[in-house]
Amino acid sequence: MPARADGDPLNGGEDDDSDAHRASSMHNLAGKLPLPRAHKDFSKYRFTPPGDRVVEQPDTNRLLFWTKDGQPDGYAQRRGSSVIYYNAQGQAVRVQRLTAQEMAD
Repeated sequence: MPARADGDPLNGGEDDDSDAHRASSMHNLAGKLPLPRAHKDFSKYRFTPPGDRVVEQPDTNRLLFWTKDGQPDGYAQRRGSSVIYYNAQGQAVRVQRLTAQEMAD
């Protein structure tokens, strides 16, 4: 008896039923996540390095700064009642204290 049975799709054979449900691969499922994208309000972040492109990372509550030539130029991240700005080496270079009104929003 052959190791593969003809007509058995699980064993590499052809499937005669074209309407049969086919299991999705993990690659197909990963490309179409049903979860909505996170959205955060970054309007309280006041400082942006001049000429830099800003990339939002709402899941980590962080803004990334990139130079025009594609090099990382630092990031800003909210920590409690402050927004801390870091340079490309990860050193804190600026601290923005949030007011009570900004904290309530």
